[in-house]
Amino acid sequence: MKITRFIIDSALHNLTVEFSANENITSTQLSFEYLRISSDANSAKKNKAGQIQVTSHKKNVLLISIESVAKHGYRLIFDDEHSAIFSEEYLQTLALEYETRWQTYLSALKDSGHSREAMIDFKQL
Repeated sequence: MKITRFIIDSALHNLTVEFSANENITSTQLSFEYLRISSDANSAKKNKAGQIQVTSHKKNVLLISIESVAKHGYRLIFDDEHSAIFSEEYLQTLALEYETRWQTYLSALKDSGHSREAMIDFKQL
């Protein structure tokens, strides 16, 4: 399957990814938070005690742009200054395994005592 289009919806905090296979087009919506916590750079970080660190406080993160990175995939750039390259295959995996991965993340957050909520609430004046 090939990615044919991305639609960034900042109001709903999600990214629609359209895939095409043969003549069939399917689309899936992935939340910015899910993409941010699923970036390869975060998936296997361990602290000094050898425990896996959980990325937290990303509920309100925004995806600000997507850049093509040739054959490697797409660089997703978030408003917290994090960026990561996602291959087409990895984006498909994230779509297909959403429920399992999301529940695993929520359980890990609960076990770590961290939260999805931002640590500081910024309000525009």
